[in-house]
Amino acid sequence: MRVLIIGSELAAATAAAALAWVGHQVVWRPHDTLGWRRLAASAWLTSEPHLLDHLAQSRDQGRLTILEADEPSAEARAFDVVWLALSPEQRADAGELIDRYRDGLSDDSVLVNNSTFPVGETEVLEQRLERAGRAVTLVDLLEEGRAWETFTRPSRWLLGCDDDTAEQRVRELLRAFNRRRDVFQRMPRRAAELSKLAINGMLATRISYMNEIAGLADTLEVDVEHVRQGMGADSRIGYEYLYPGCGFGGPSFSRDLMRLADVQSASGRHSALLDQVLDINEHKKETLFRKLWAHYHGCLEGRTVAIWGAAFKPGTARIDHAPVLTLLRALWAQGVRVRLHDQAAVSALQERLGDHPLLDCFDGDPYEATEGADALMLVTEWKAYWNPDWQRLAGQLGGRLLLNGRNIYDPGYVASRGLYYRGIGRRCDP
Repeated sequence: MRVLIIGSELAAATAAAALAWVGHQVVWRPHDTLGWRRLAASAWLTSEPHLLDHLAQSRDQGRLTILEADEPSAEARAFDVVWLALSPEQRADAGELIDRYRDGLSDDSVLVNNSTFPVGETEVLEQRLERAGRAVTLVDLLEEGRAWETFTRPSRWLLGCDDDTAEQRVRELLRAFNRRRDVFQRMPRRAAELSKLAINGMLATRISYMNEIAGLADTLEVDVEHVRQGMGADSRIGYEYLYPGCGFGGPSFSRDLMRLADVQSASGRHSALLDQVLDINEHKKETLFRKLWAHYHGCLEGRTVAIWGAAFKPGTARIDHAPVLTLLRALWAQGVRVRLHDQAAVSALQERLGDHPLLDCFDGDPYEATEGADALMLVTEWKAYWNPDWQRLAGQLGGRLLLNGRNIYDPGYVASRGLYYRGIGRRCDP
């Protein structure tokens, strides 16, 4: 098929790479605010496994064309599918972009809305087509850090579609990724748009509830891991997204929650539950700081803290809404110097914060960050951090204090190595 992909989101880059890989003729037009030259150098894209390699391979083989803003456009070309993957902030541009390429569409063409827009937006976009095809919703279910895998080996495609012919066209477009079993789940377009927001709302609620239980466990001097195991063993609950931590972030997860709140407000409803979920998460981003404050009885000025991890999750270089941003502001307000290590997100952090006098960044040896530090905070659970040299850490950390924001270590073992352990709902002294 002849496919036009519009947007600079991870969903656009992944679709361009994967669809060209399986033989479609793809033209990708990144959004003008983030053209290909900047995209190709962005840490979040270069850190995605396999993606750049497949993009380069498809370009070399002539199946993929990537347009810059100053290159000849694709308005005059004919397309079977237009794949729209814009950010919520670019929603206002969607109609104009459809108008620009509408003449290249036929009655059989399909507009695939892969953007997270308000409920009902796909219907509005279809009206802009003026009978040049049909519009469907394909929910963006990609996971950052493993986008290629989740696109090419999907557990499901959530398709919002009110037209059988359009469904057939989308199934053909994605047939190469639907062989093992039928992964399509079709529903009305509005239902699919709301499902996307509802899914992330439920996941966020589980995380925030578990964080509330971890706070209670701290107060009652209970190890929250026992509670987590007990809850997860109940078949009605399960273990997924039941890990307490120092807060969630990310460009998609966070803004989907805000989008769900907007949908609630626009419908005349108010969700006290969603407000609480968001408040709990923001409060949890400061939890490591509060544990540090308690350990040193508020005497923090002049101290040095090492931080391992800045990205909002392992496998990505993004720091959008990441807990580390809140944590840094709290530490700097108390005059604490920070030595931070992250294997992928240092550039994004420096671009966001500039040269701060109380920040030193490292992306090589994690132990460079811990030299001369009083305490270590684990914020992002990169695999390189899972089995550190405990003897070396005990010798480097002046206060022998480890603050574990992801509960990836065994408290008793860490304490046996001579360190004070403070986790989320877990603690142990040497």
